[in-house]
Amino acid sequence: MSLRGKIAIVGAAETDRIGKVPDMSALELHAQAAVNALRDAGLTAADVDGVASAGESPIDVADYLGIVPEYLDGTNVGGSSFMLHVRHAMAAIVSGLCTTVLVTHGESGRSRVGMVPWAPAPQSYMAQFEVPHGPIGAPSLFPIGVRRYMHTYGMTREQLAMVPVVQRQWAAGNPRARLRDPITVEDVLASPVIADPIHLLHCCLVTDGGGALVLTSAERARDLGSASPPVYVLGAGESSESSVVSGLRDLTSSRAIEMGGAAAMRQAGISHDDVDHLMIYDAFAHVPVYGLEDLGFVKRGEAPAFIAEGNTAPGGSLPMNTNGGGLSYTHTGMYGMFAIQESVRQVRGTAAAQVPGVDVSLATGVGGMFMSSGTLVLGSGRTL
Repeated sequence: MSLRGKIAIVGAAETDRIGKVPDMSALELHAQAAVNALRDAGLTAADVDGVASAGESPIDVADYLGIVPEYLDGTNVGGSSFMLHVRHAMAAIVSGLCTTVLVTHGESGRSRVGMVPWAPAPQSYMAQFEVPHGPIGAPSLFPIGVRRYMHTYGMTREQLAMVPVVQRQWAAGNPRARLRDPITVEDVLASPVIADPIHLLHCCLVTDGGGALVLTSAERARDLGSASPPVYVLGAGESSESSVVSGLRDLTSSRAIEMGGAAAMRQAGISHDDVDHLMIYDAFAHVPVYGLEDLGFVKRGEAPAFIAEGNTAPGGSLPMNTNGGGLSYTHTGMYGMFAIQESVRQVRGTAAAQVPGVDVSLATGVGGMFMSSGTLVLGSGRTL
């Protein structure tokens, strides 16, 4: 049975504040985002019978909000978790396991209120096979692939620097974006080197914040009469590869993005030409480069020039990361929720930097250093 368009996002909202929120714990951020999303849907916690979350346990989230769920999803595969939550909720609702699923995110990534210090588990591949050789954490591990990509495809430092430059152009039109001042290629390359060839302005923000989604059947969505129009899930896909960079099939691409994206587009029954708007996870500047190619929007090696020529910028042929992305808008640690939020806003026509006529938006999340990926294809009622 096809799940295309069977499920709708009827509520979508972020926390009141993003950036630096030192007076709220991670769990409180989950809860505030949930209340805001339920209000957006015209529902209350009493209407929810399914809860999904990452970072905080869905049990704790449900208990905090006074929900006694019939369906729980604690999938945690990093920043792409929320794409997977939506996909799993589609199956759960259609199969009758529940009627209304609340997906929450909240992270005190900057202030670290209620957060457990991160360290690789001793038995993990990372602790066994990478940490002993020196690199640890995303800033030193992610750039390994960038070097290989530059060698293989000839991407220049200037082309890579155009990614944060374009993201900042979008952020300038978003009052909630953390960084809004214009930057140049020269600014990026003059910023401190973090792990060559990655400079500070190639790296994502470190912020506090959260977001939440409310999903239900398309049939029920039409009867709710909420102020915000429903956004339909046309397709969803997920995959994983290796939890360590050294285990990737190819350092110049992500098999997880490729497989999850293809599955989502296949279920949605769309071609690349049907996509009006794109959100690709951008924890570091090279991730959208890989994403454009792995999703099939451009051929191998063509993404750097495609971005540098302005195709993803305001007024370009394929608007991408229109909230400013993880590089300029916000990045709490697991950014995928914010990519979905912007896709919903663009389809609804309520985004700060709105792209005219968005009927289909594609959002891709990444977990870890390409260890997982989830993709959603969202559409307006006109797409059904």
